[in-house]
Amino acid sequence: MVVLGYDSTTPVTMEEMVHHTKAVRRGAPLAYMVADLPFGAYLGCADALQNGARLLKEGGADAVKLEGGRRVLPQVQALTDAGMAVMGHVGLTPQTHAALGGYTVQGKSAAAACELLADARALQAAGCFAIVLEMVPHKLATLVTAQLRIPTIGIGAGVGTSGQVQVFHDLLGLYDKFQPKFSARYASVGAIAERALAEYVADVAARRFPGPQHSFAMPEDELHAFEQSLESEPAEGDTDCDGERSRAS
Repeated sequence: MVVLGYDSTTPVTMEEMVHHTKAVRRGAPLAYMVADLPFGAYLGCADALQNGARLLKEGGADAVKLEGGRRVLPQVQALTDAGMAVMGHVGLTPQTHAALGGYTVQGKSAAAACELLADARALQAAGCFAIVLEMVPHKLATLVTAQLRIPTIGIGAGVGTSGQVQVFHDLLGLYDKFQPKFSARYASVGAIAERALAEYVADVAARRFPGPQHSFAMPEDELHAFEQSLESEPAEGDTDCDGERSRAS
């Protein structure tokens, strides 16, 4: 959403995900790449299979990720049965954040924690090779990780998960509309870029840019010959399209 300017991930389409996935694959040909199935792309097993195959065949992804626990087990099972690698995602599921009451921490009660663990175990049993745990209490994430045989990837889930994932725009300070609590800002690249662009605009307005070092030259004799040809041309409007002299009325 930070790239396309959306307020959430919900509006993202399959065409956009295929486009992004292809671009990432060209830029990182050797990396193991997991592509998200967007909202509405896995409402049923047939949708999940068709769109999952697109991300692998057209996009070049190695695996797909989808959000949800036991409610998406049929889709996960269909994908894994078809030979596709699947990553799960429980806790806060951004595509359906409105149904969860917004971008809020999940699993804060004992009952909710049991539900989250049941979802994670079910995804593991269905064939997921890893699970994202998003915005869950850090001690819960550690306990859930210990109960699974597959890795967990945390985002807003503390240090007890098997690995971490972040939106790099948050880490670099490229996205100034919102800074999640679970994200650390390691640089302010957006502010640096803004200052640089402001300097560029000022240099263009003052005709300091482009300078001689940014420009291309032509041989002086060729330039002189071109200038002479301009001098020998009739003034604009003196000759009509047929070569006849015209007179302003």
